[in-house]
Amino acid sequence: MNGETHSEAECPQCHAHLALVLTPAARIAEGIPPSPPAAVPVAPVEPRRDEYTPPPVAEVLAAYAGRKIDGATAARGAAQVRESLNAARAAVAQRRAARRAVRRPLKSA
Repeated sequence: MNGETHSEAECPQCHAHLALVLTPAARIAEGIPPSPPAAVPVAPVEPRRDEYTPPPVAEVLAAYAGRKIDGATAARGAAQVRESLNAARAAVAQRRAARRAVRRPLKSA
């Protein structure tokens, strides 16, 4: 190895030897013609996936068009939805109360 390709300079982190390379401006100043740009490998670009969009409501409800509404089933379904919403609200309130209790300093007697 000669002094042009192997210098005494080294990376402070990994201690790898650093090679001195002329910049394009320095090459022109020394009378060396600029080298053509190197071919850069380009990774294939995957087609961008569209974000999921739900189908239109009218399209979804079209399957139920012309059906009779069963009142008993509808009432049971609505009751289940209300029950699950109330349970979720209660769980959130319980978590908030627990957080507040942890943050609140203890009072000494």
